[in-house]
Amino acid sequence: MTGNITGPSRTPVSILGSTGSIGRQTLEVADMLNIPVVAISADRNIALLEEQVRKYKPAVAAVFDENAARDFKVRVRDLDTRVCPGAEGLVEAACADGAGTVVTAVSGAAGLLPTLAAVELGRRIAIANKETLVCAGELVMKRARERGAEIIPVDSEHSALFQCLRAGTRSSVSKLILTASGGPFRGMSRETLRDVTPDMTLRHPVWSMGRKITVDSATMMNKGLEVIEAVHLFGFPPEMIRVVVHPESVIHSLVEYADNSVLAQMSIPDMRLPIQYALTYPERIKSLAAAPDLTVIAALTFQEPDMEAFPCLGLAINAAGAPGTACSVLNGANEAAVERFLKGELGFYGIFETVAAALDRFGNITDPSLDDIIMAGEAARQFARVWNP
Repeated sequence: MTGNITGPSRTPVSILGSTGSIGRQTLEVADMLNIPVVAISADRNIALLEEQVRKYKPAVAAVFDENAARDFKVRVRDLDTRVCPGAEGLVEAACADGAGTVVTAVSGAAGLLPTLAAVELGRRIAIANKETLVCAGELVMKRARERGAEIIPVDSEHSALFQCLRAGTRSSVSKLILTASGGPFRGMSRETLRDVTPDMTLRHPVWSMGRKITVDSATMMNKGLEVIEAVHLFGFPPEMIRVVVHPESVIHSLVEYADNSVLAQMSIPDMRLPIQYALTYPERIKSLAAAPDLTVIAALTFQEPDMEAFPCLGLAINAAGAPGTACSVLNGANEAAVERFLKGELGFYGIFETVAAALDRFGNITDPSLDDIIMAGEAARQFARVWNP
């Protein structure tokens, strides 16, 4: 990592996706740490965005949906906040004057361009947008090194790896171990899973998340995407990354070192802790998250993932080992397939079948440009919207 932190109370933030779960929790942390908020954004939830603008008085508020942006501009016309619409608005929010840290908590491929814009300015990126690293991780990390930008993970699993990796040298690392809760269908057979419904899928046993990421957790695609992210964030090949199911979700990830010692990061499931660490690194200060009571936890269990019942995990791991556009295809097709599943147009395994078909259809372009990456993802998205198993 490069650059110097100026201190938790003096590093203003821009929050892309401030009305989502991660964005709202980031604002809680910012309140506690007295961090100024200079820019925020939403997709369509302009009622909540208006509350946030009136409370934090940011210089910029971006609204991705252009119709909603026009409405929002009227609602806040009495304020000095500049309203910026569309994809360009997200870029303006990421580049807002004075934002030392940019929290990228928007969902989907919309997070890529504003992240790259903030990287060009050499800012700290507290990254909670999976798609940026999944689709263009090699390009983003290369440019971050060139521009002196910091990329610090907010996902609990990658934050845990980031913390555990500080205990040893890179050459002494044997394995990165990502934990997975197993989602709502842990232990169920492939035959049983064929008939699960969207309502059943959205009942995550541990985390409260958006609909898309909750489905990804149920298919274990989410964990596969995290393997791809880890490859880019930490620079280790996929064969050095292992996934284990850990139902208690207390250990968020582990690092195995050459001497066969294993370091783990433990905390109760509370995203405010990794958010705070990304904002204040390398400092550790009092958190809003409660401390784990080991006597209450009592037991920690681990299991191998069932790759037959959850084949999306294997698809993503295979894509992680194919640098190029394969991961963008995987991501784009998965986004569209999940949308169709939630509408009742695809069955649970229709997600896997659709993504597999997209990977077969579009293959992999090696050494792609940014345009290649974006076009591959969009082509896969369009394909998945109409393809039927």
